[in-house]
Amino acid sequence: MSITNLLGDKERFKLAANQASMKAVVTMANGGYEQLNYTDVPIPSPAAGEVLVQVLAAGVNNTEINTRLGWYSSKVTKGTEALSDSDDELTDAAEELDGGWNEQTPFPFIQGTDCCGRIVAVGEGVDPARIGERILIRSCIRSESWDSLENIWMASDFDGAFAQFVRITATEAFAIESDWTDAELGTIPCAYGTAENMVHRCKVGASDHVLVAGASGGVGSAVVQLVKRRGAKVTAIVGKDKMAEVKALGADEVIERNANLVEVLGQKSVDVVIDNVAGDAFTQMSEIMKRGGRYASSGAIAGPMVTLDMRNFYLKDLTFIGCTAWDESVFPNLVGYIERGEIKPLLAKTFPLEQIVDAQKEFTEKKHVGKFVLLPPEMTPEQQQAIEQLKD
Repeated sequence: MSITNLLGDKERFKLAANQASMKAVVTMANGGYEQLNYTDVPIPSPAAGEVLVQVLAAGVNNTEINTRLGWYSSKVTKGTEALSDSDDELTDAAEELDGGWNEQTPFPFIQGTDCCGRIVAVGEGVDPARIGERILIRSCIRSESWDSLENIWMASDFDGAFAQFVRITATEAFAIESDWTDAELGTIPCAYGTAENMVHRCKVGASDHVLVAGASGGVGSAVVQLVKRRGAKVTAIVGKDKMAEVKALGADEVIERNANLVEVLGQKSVDVVIDNVAGDAFTQMSEIMKRGGRYASSGAIAGPMVTLDMRNFYLKDLTFIGCTAWDESVFPNLVGYIERGEIKPLLAKTFPLEQIVDAQKEFTEKKHVGKFVLLPPEMTPEQQQAIEQLKD
């Protein structure tokens, strides 16, 4: 069975008598924190071409919260920061089962888009020598080919890493040699993959001046590092209480959130804008971009509905780039950056997996810089025995 066959397979969470189980957070439906069910579910078995990974660390991201709340529905018009669990827009979206991601969200399922782990078993056709590898999972999968932008995401389209074990196609598990801790590696896949994809698509070079919105978040702080790694100039937009921390990441200039960008930077002042915030500030973005400027986005936490003066767009020959599907080079690049010490992790805090509600509540307060990471329980002797049987 391939990972895509898990869609809609609700029976997979039912435990048979004496069946080996694992701890996992099962998201039951669209809604509030009450939909996060920390429970026992069967340990998945790797099918042909797959590996079974013991999850060592799993990062917390906006996308898991957005998916649970139903924010990706076209019926929702507010930014994620303005929503609450009881919001009427979310209630309407949930009632109509309009998840807004590739297809109907496959509830109930296990979320968790980031995974640092270790391969503990392999399916048919996978080299057994891979057992024991410490790996990162590429969470965005180009489901048809690299010639197509069709994509599926771990933890949005099939079961993810908020569990003790996760199964994944072997080609999406990347071996990594690093002295970073498991929790530090758990900060990487979603945020840094998304960031590197935008930087790559914009073809950022050393001569560019890049404006980064939301620079203290997981994706924004990764963008700052990845742009500086390419030698470009970074101007970062961030809340006043986080300006010093973002400056320490390498930003050349830091602007307080809600500042008038045209007044501060001037017309036609930046080559590239990387913006996961959107909202009201979007209107100013096209004004500050130079002729031929590039704009990339993979999010809209301040609001998805924006205003654009089309004259700025076409008279200045601007390029707007939507970034969801990762390009082929993105994840191998990240592994190389880590192994060569060219970027650093930004681990804000860790939580036990069972405290996922506390982690997501604190995450939504946006008082941190970097990433929160969940740590699953260690493998039990009973689980170890079950894994050994999978190897036979």
